[in-house]
Amino acid sequence: MQLLRSALYVPGNNERAITKAASLDVDVIIFDLEDAVPLEEKQKARDRVCEVLATGGFGTRPVCVRVNDPGGSAGREDLLAVLEAGAKIVVVPKLDTARELVELSGLMDKMTVGPGAGDVKIWTMMETPRAILNAAEIARLAENGVPRLAAFVMGTNDLARQTGVHFSQTGPWIMNCVLAAKAFGLAILDGVYNDFRDETGLEAQCRLARQRGMDGKTLIHPAQIDICNQIFSPDRDEVRRAREIVALFEKPQNRNAAVAQINGRMVERLHYEMARELLQKHDLTLRRGKGTHET
Repeated sequence: MQLLRSALYVPGNNERAITKAASLDVDVIIFDLEDAVPLEEKQKARDRVCEVLATGGFGTRPVCVRVNDPGGSAGREDLLAVLEAGAKIVVVPKLDTARELVELSGLMDKMTVGPGAGDVKIWTMMETPRAILNAAEIARLAENGVPRLAAFVMGTNDLARQTGVHFSQTGPWIMNCVLAAKAFGLAILDGVYNDFRDETGLEAQCRLARQRGMDGKTLIHPAQIDICNQIFSPDRDEVRRAREIVALFEKPQNRNAAVAQINGRMVERLHYEMARELLQKHDLTLRRGKGTHET
């Protein structure tokens, strides 16, 4: 299990943001070469991010690079450069179909050589109407020949722009992606919340995303990290209930039980497994709080 509660986009052309990234209490860093970088600074951003990848210093947490559209020359140049620099996760925009993802994985095979070359993962942006329609077919690749595919990242801004549908009405599309991701073992991260000064709105968005089964949320500003981490972490009551369920099923008389009774309600063995997963996540959050991401 890996914490993916908060994933911060860091513009590849913003030196101050890049310098600050290593010290932030964020679970995932996404160096951005796409939307956050103007055309005239694409090369500069690519070169700087490659330097950062080679230098490291981000601990054990995932460090990703969002490249430009791999269907264009800039995207292919991004891919080659960041793979040579040692990128382990590439966030890919503008993919519409499973076929495009298969072709991309094949291209990456040609670009990477040596031990661990096949371990570079793809996180695909789900940000076009066609991608949403093809979510299950794309996710299925994770078990049918494209082991690089590891996560969906919702691109809600692009979806709203391309469809004219208000952000508040994209819930069914998001759930379609959640179901596809969970069916085939992928992580899934929610889209960004644009008003980084609106803490109340961000909190509501994070709670909704967690209720929908998201593993975390993408962010555009460091000020959003603490709220996001808090909402996507088990709270005190959840931990207490999980400990009660685990203790119940680990009593000698219940170790083979399919169901058991606790505080007037019946719980099944699946609740025991869920409780163990929650406590594992809680343990990870405690260790992260002690600064283990810097080791």
